[in-house]
Amino acid sequence: MSLLTRLAPALLLLSWLSGSTRVHGAPPDASVRPSLRFTNRVATLSFDLAGGALGDFHLLAAPMNPFSWGAPGPGDARIHGFGHFLCLDRWGPASDAEAANGMPYHGEASNVPWNPDLPVTPTTGGGSQGCMSARLPMAGLRVERSIELSASEAVVRVRETVFNENKLGRVYNCVQHPTIAPPFLGPDTVVDCNGTRGFAQGGKLPMPEEPSFSWPTAWMPDGTSSDLRRLAGNPNPNVVSFIVEGTHGWITALSPSNRLLVGYLWLSRDYPWVSLWRDVHQGSPAARGLEFGTTGLHQPFATLLKKGPIFGRPVVQHLDAGESVTRSYLLFILPVPAGFSGVGNVSLESGRLVIEELAGKNPRRLSLNAGLDLPSAAGP
Repeated sequence: MSLLTRLAPALLLLSWLSGSTRVHGAPPDASVRPSLRFTNRVATLSFDLAGGALGDFHLLAAPMNPFSWGAPGPGDARIHGFGHFLCLDRWGPASDAEAANGMPYHGEASNVPWNPDLPVTPTTGGGSQGCMSARLPMAGLRVERSIELSASEAVVRVRETVFNENKLGRVYNCVQHPTIAPPFLGPDTVVDCNGTRGFAQGGKLPMPEEPSFSWPTAWMPDGTSSDLRRLAGNPNPNVVSFIVEGTHGWITALSPSNRLLVGYLWLSRDYPWVSLWRDVHQGSPAARGLEFGTTGLHQPFATLLKKGPIFGRPVVQHLDAGESVTRSYLLFILPVPAGFSGVGNVSLESGRLVIEELAGKNPRRLSLNAGLDLPSAAGP
């Protein structure tokens, strides 16, 4: 190994500590929290190395960061999740015994340092790409993440490979945990997705999925309902989960007052569940989780194994000794025309993202020529 190769990570860190642009919902101070930063001619984003979170994604012409939830304050160098972080090896709580041994809520991935494996380098046409990774010592897993920002649009492709480094197979889950917050999030914000049948977390075994309901209406045990597209003063039901049918899953958040839309697209075979959590502070929206992953039941592994599939979808995954699995998703942000009512569908057509308006007399179609695709071959 050459001296330059050995010094590369340190040189990269020095380059990333060279300042940051202040935006609405500003990213963490780069002088305290080094990150991988990606830029093209229309957008910029950053992934934190102290926990792996995507902490900032904004348009250069409209510098509002939707992912400001939980952002570290000045001088905060702690390793923790914020913005969009990864839940791995679990979603939700550990068992009492696991927690006593130090297993954190949502797993270790957002609670360990990440390594910059490859420098952020330009791609053909003006995009950028890079890689990062982390080891989860208690879980015995390793995760490698590759990031590519489109050359021409505010579209990002993220690929994550999870390796089982244990000598035995093990159960696990992998859930993406994006959370939007003010000032992007407000009373007028509209969330849309292609989830179908769902349920509210908190139900008792053996049927935690009852009562079930269909997007976007959630029913509470007392017979009251809630429109999950919007969030006003009542955050209940607090967490809901839906299965995804069809080839792709998607979720979007529209801020009409800012005329800005952010969203995700993924393969349903990778992430068969989409989940939403909602938080209100002093009567105003404080956070909305736009989560998607391998499980829709927010419980320790013993409960998941006892319950088994819900609505025909798995609630736990397995990796054999030495096995790995790769999953991908696209993240996008774009301005929308005045009066845009919400999203009825998101599709991918040969590298072009197409966003179709939900309603209106003449529904509009917006498109992004990202030049990025999702893999079509079936994974493990």
